[in-house]
Order: sequence, then C-alpha cells, then structure tokens
Amino acid sequence: MLSQDLVATATLRYLGTSAQKARLVVNLIRGRDVGEAAATLRYTKKAVATDIGRLLDSAVANARQKGQDIDVDRLYIHTAFVNGGPMLKRIQPAPMGRAFRILKRMCHVTIGLGERKAQQPARPARAAAGGEKEQAAAGATSERPARTRKSTGRTKAGSGSAKGRRKSAGRKKS
Repeated sequence: MLSQDLVATATLRYLGTSAQKARLVVNLIRGRDVGEAAATLRYTKKAVATDIGRLLDSAVANARQKGQDIDVDRLYIHTAFVNGGPMLKRIQPAPMGRAFRILKRMCHVTIGLGERKAQQPARPARAAAGGEKEQAAAGATSERPARTRKSTGRTKAGSGSAKGRRKSAGRKKS
C-alpha cells in the first residue's frame, strides 16, 4: 500500500477515536507541505488533530534520521490514510432489564512523506514587444461571451398550462 519512493513513514496505531473522525482531519493535510500541514493541524478545532500533529512530527523526525541530507522544507505529505482498528464492546444498561451495546472504536493512522524535486530556475522573460502582443492576443481569446438568459419556451401570456388553470379556477356551479 505504501509506495517505495517515500522518504519516511510513521504510523499511529490504536488511536482512541473513530476512523471517520480521524479521516476528516487527515483529508485536510493530504498533499500539503509539512510546514503548512503542521500549521493546519495546530489550528484545527478537532480533538484528534493534536494526535495527528504529533504523528506528523514523528514522520519528519524519521525522515531526518533516515537521511541526514534531507531538506525539511521540500518534504510534503505524499500519502495519508486511516484504517479502522479493533472495537471495544461495552454494555450500557437500558430500561426494563434490557442492555444496549456500545462500540468504542479505534483506528490506525499512517502518514508517508515524499520529497519535492528542486525547483527549476525561472526562464528569462521574452522581449517586451513580443510579450505584449502575446498577452493582448491571449486576453482577447480568454474573455468569455456575455451570458444570455435561456428561453424556456413560455411567454407571459401563456405562462401556465391549461390544466393548471382549470385546477386553480375551482369547481363551477351549474
């Protein structure tokens, strides 16, 4: 499930929340840079965000330990997923001698970090005269035509159907 091109991984097992609640937070950080993901987790108002933030810190520490020449600024969250874990089954007393079952759910969270390639140097700008012509041509083609109202085929005089008029007229007395 984890690809081979990952720099480092970290797994948090038996997290005491449901997988559905943890997925809400993990979906916020998937594909983001490590610094941006850490800031997102820090200000997310979910209880599980602190645990996932510690897991992200662990993954970054694993990357540093694995390769000493890793640039942390180029790390991003390549894979992040949540699997269901075991459930603790408890019994809640209910009225009239009955019992309700309570499932205390757990989950396993895995984060895999990848390293972005070094950014290519920017291309030199073209001559000013040639660039202006291209921008003018691009501006003319990228403009969208004005929107028009779609016709529904009805006119003001015949806006309702005959059937509808008969219903609204009510029953006539003979």
